[in-house]
Amino acid sequence: MKYKAVIMNYYKLIFLLVFLNFVYLCSSQEQRPPNIVVVFIDDMGYGDVAPFGSTTNSTPNLDKMAKEGMKLTSFYVASPVCTPSRASLMTGSYPQRVGLNRGSGHIVLFPGDVHGLHPDEITMAELLKEKNYATGGFGKWHLGDQPGFLPLDQGFDTYFGIPYSNDMWVGNKNWYFPDLPVMEGNEIKYLVKDMEEQSKLCKSFTEEAIKFIKENKERPFFCYVPHAFVHGPRMASSEFMANAKTVEEGQVEEIDWSVGQILKTLKDLKLDKNTLVIFTSDNGPAPGLSAGPLRGGKGSVYEGGHRVPTIAWWPGRIPAGSECDELASTLDLLPTFAGLAEIELPKDRIIDGKNIWHLLSGEPGAKTPHDRFFYQQDGNLAAVRSGDWKLLTNGELYNLKQDLAESKNVADKNLKIIMKLRKMLLDFEEDIEINKRAVGVANNPRTLVPRPGIKGVQAYVPTLSIPQEGN
Repeated sequence: MKYKAVIMNYYKLIFLLVFLNFVYLCSSQEQRPPNIVVVFIDDMGYGDVAPFGSTTNSTPNLDKMAKEGMKLTSFYVASPVCTPSRASLMTGSYPQRVGLNRGSGHIVLFPGDVHGLHPDEITMAELLKEKNYATGGFGKWHLGDQPGFLPLDQGFDTYFGIPYSNDMWVGNKNWYFPDLPVMEGNEIKYLVKDMEEQSKLCKSFTEEAIKFIKENKERPFFCYVPHAFVHGPRMASSEFMANAKTVEEGQVEEIDWSVGQILKTLKDLKLDKNTLVIFTSDNGPAPGLSAGPLRGGKGSVYEGGHRVPTIAWWPGRIPAGSECDELASTLDLLPTFAGLAEIELPKDRIIDGKNIWHLLSGEPGAKTPHDRFFYQQDGNLAAVRSGDWKLLTNGELYNLKQDLAESKNVADKNLKIIMKLRKMLLDFEEDIEINKRAVGVANNPRTLVPRPGIKGVQAYVPTLSIPQEGN
């Protein structure tokens, strides 16, 4: 009997220890700041995924994410092209404010570009490190490839990806590009030299992101996944191309797979109840992709260029199956993350974004914190939205509530509204002129890898320094 009693007490003790460990883990998860994952797709349009109306692409993981989270149907990027959009995401500031509304000699940064995100800018990665976040980036950077501009210089502990767009490689004959490097930290891991290597980028970035999440599960982490898909040149993995009717369909469905893998990892590690995941795109659709009901696409001042498919997911904190049509943007993510992590925003600079947690959490009657939002085109201020009204600098006026497709210019009947919105445009230009910050400028810039077939220093000359017919 004594032996049985000892055994019973032993099992009780084991049970108690397991229970106390479970309680500790749960309480520590609740007490520590939330993990944050941002999946940032390249060139995906508003109508490319099923939660936003696509009947072409099968996206079961995004469907599930939307059912478990919130669709944001009036969510914007601050620019309809890569570099300026990413600058705004990282800094919470309009691209004009940080000097990256365009590259040094093109609408975006090129290999070896003299410009980049200034080292004095405070990125969301740097901000989150104030609360001991592990920070990892996995995918396309495109905010400068010179020392001081790269991810490890901008607050990321870990980076695996490409420094600029995947079409900036020798396969693109419009420019004299070098090979496309895949980087691990600041080192070149390998070169992308053919379409088979292009097709592997989504899977590689996903695997590295999941590895990072697993390695940092015991501490708060920020995982940034800026995929190269669905930017051209397009090719998906063979298993996704097998049944796809088009390359675009294959790529979108592989992106869906990637999101599913990340969400599954969070659930398997029991991190889902303390992780905010944002899925969105860097700008509207490039040719071959869809803006759905919106006018325009990548590069456009119209809604199709700036309004992007966005889903927010955090089980237990973001209402399942919810939808928000209030105006919000990537500018708002940095201040929202700071608020959730209880980090004070810097006071020595203007942050254009606002904390939108009241929108994401489904607070009853929650309204946008913005009375105005500014669009750009070709690196220039091109429009403003205030409430339902949108005025383009060319004089076109649209009521987005009544005319989402921007098919009917109603400028001739709303002169008072035009005057109000024109003042907003003028005020913004004046504010930027007074409060803009410096763009990063590199000393003696050079490409990260040489151009094939060229020897010596000439092999590393910045791409934009080499004139080519037609450019």
